[in-house]
Amino acid sequence: MPTTTVSRYIAAQGHEIALDPEGHLVDLNDWSPAIAEVLAQEEGLTLTEAHWEVIEVLRSFYARYEMAPAMRPLVKAVALALGADKARSIHLMRLFPGSPARIGARLAGLPKPANCL
Repeated sequence: MPTTTVSRYIAAQGHEIALDPEGHLVDLNDWSPAIAEVLAQEEGLTLTEAHWEVIEVLRSFYARYEMAPAMRPLVKAVALALGADKARSIHLMRLFPGSPARIGARLAGLPKPANCL
């Protein structure tokens, strides 16, 4: 198993949580909703119900396929789980500005999706 480099730590729930150089959790088992809130603050986001819906889709996708989805698979997964209106790229960009797949995966406690900058 490859070793992941720890770049820094965040404090959450009385623990220090290790992050890789791109800000993703080193140990996916460290994830919790409280960790997601701390990571969201770093992104300048306040998580709403709409964010949590997408985070749950991301976590379900990862549990099934053992990988974080890039943008196209994310849009398809959101469409199946939440409906076409919530799967539109513009909606996802409003929730996770810049890179919905990467930022969403980070907040969901998942590794960076393949093919994401």
